[in-house]
Amino acid sequence: MAKLVFGMNQSLDGYVDHQEFAPGPLLFRHWIEHVRDLAGSVYGRRMYEIMRYWDEEHPEWSAEQREFATAWRRQPKWVVSRSLKSVGPNATLVGDGVEAVIRDLKARLIGDIAVSGPDLARSLTDLGLVDEYRLYLLPIVLGRGKPFFAGPRPPLHLVCTDQVDEDVIRLTYVPA
Repeated sequence: MAKLVFGMNQSLDGYVDHQEFAPGPLLFRHWIEHVRDLAGSVYGRRMYEIMRYWDEEHPEWSAEQREFATAWRRQPKWVVSRSLKSVGPNATLVGDGVEAVIRDLKARLIGDIAVSGPDLARSLTDLGLVDEYRLYLLPIVLGRGKPFFAGPRPPLHLVCTDQVDEDVIRLTYVPA
């Protein structure tokens, strides 16, 4: 049975924003390995549109960026959206029946399935489907933006802390 995991980089004041901070080399290496090991990912529309960047080659990419893109393209993706009409390679559009689709994925797959996007994570949390939360704290204060928790923080229990690089700590929680 697969585990549904919501994890993102976030500022010390609780915001997520891919435009405001980029991971350093060790954290980026961590994300490459993380994506490579996933059973798949479930995306909300906004996060999927941001991540579609990795679908096309860019000549200016480093070897590590190419490695991330390869891992991202290889994994199956499910995109939850009522407004999108189509999705890219190795992706399945989920318009309705989200709960049934996620329950089926959890029952059928083995390993971790990433949830990408705070709004989607909130909806799946409300349905009791998120099994683990991974907060990657970066030493940055944004003061604004999209919060990691797109609503009231669910009751959580800390199960692990890891130093991912010299400046980033991952806090792992499970529902309490």
